[in-house]
Amino acid sequence: MANPIIHAANIVKDYGTARALHGVSLSIAEGEFVALVGPSGCGKTTLLKILAGFEDPTEGALSIEGRDMAGVPAAKRPTRMVFQKLALFPHKTVAENIGFPLKLAKTNKAEIATRVRAMLDLMHLKPEYLNRYPAQLSGGEQQRVALARALVSRPGVLLLDEPMSALDAKLKKSLQAELKKLHRELGTSFVLVTHDLEEAMMLADRICVMRGGRVVQIGTPSDIYYRPVETFVAGFIGETNFLPVSVTRVGDGPATIVSPLAGNVPATLAEPNISPVFSGSGGSLLVRPETLRLVRGDAVAGEWLLSGIVEEYFIKGSSTQYRVRIAGRDAPLIVDLAGSLQLPADVGEAVQVGFQPSQAFLLAGQA
Repeated sequence: MANPIIHAANIVKDYGTARALHGVSLSIAEGEFVALVGPSGCGKTTLLKILAGFEDPTEGALSIEGRDMAGVPAAKRPTRMVFQKLALFPHKTVAENIGFPLKLAKTNKAEIATRVRAMLDLMHLKPEYLNRYPAQLSGGEQQRVALARALVSRPGVLLLDEPMSALDAKLKKSLQAELKKLHRELGTSFVLVTHDLEEAMMLADRICVMRGGRVVQIGTPSDIYYRPVETFVAGFIGETNFLPVSVTRVGDGPATIVSPLAGNVPATLAEPNISPVFSGSGGSLLVRPETLRLVRGDAVAGEWLLSGIVEEYFIKGSSTQYRVRIAGRDAPLIVDLAGSLQLPADVGEAVQVGFQPSQAFLLAGQA
């Protein structure tokens, strides 16, 4: 990446004898939206705090806007952070909260007032809110005030530490859409820490998946979802099915796969559908639930068929999820179908599930 706005190289962070980050490297382009995801304790919040200047790395180098951040305090960095608990000043008005960073920078009062009003308009907050206190606002309004305060000083990078985790589902969806629009309009680089995997998929240009203080994979949402490098990433991002397969492959070209669950019918996988770290003669075939269908009548050419019994179904509105028990597989097969007034199958019914192997992805090891 040429001239990234953030470049972290081999960042190590120790807390006593415990190592939170093991040589993490990450580059973020100007104007890019990157989400950090992973299980609790994987190091994503620690990395965010190091970017913000609230923590110092034990080893490694960090530059922001081409400047080495060693010894640069948080207040002097071209970054601003929105915290999970928002950290609004309860005794200050909305206007005072938003304008606080400018006041610290000794900006003149007229300029502060102008920029505070501009941020109020950008966040779709009413002018009469300027003299209200945080306790007089709804959760969504407080969220917008926190974003306005972080952006009023025009930082090069906005850091977001699970800022929408405490909101109800409907309000969260609305603010996610606004955050996406805000990012597009401002062109500021955003770095988001989230446990909400759907949120990461919706908002980010790239997703960085972490585990045990290490980066496992960085890629677009599509890459992470459909072409994960290993079963951990595949299972962490969305629901999935893994089928055991035997593999015949020469070099780095296509692979021929068979599975006992699908009658050992051979299929060919192209190189883009094979994990770059795959090797050997056995692996797991990643099959996303939405690529499966219940087969009525004849199968489509090249389709793999799996026979089973409907164990349960869940109506989600726009989709219906089936769980089909397949002989020889411990976990039920998850099948997502488009929602319908009429259910295509009932509990206890024998069904055939079909999919095209060309829509699957081959991973190393057994899940």
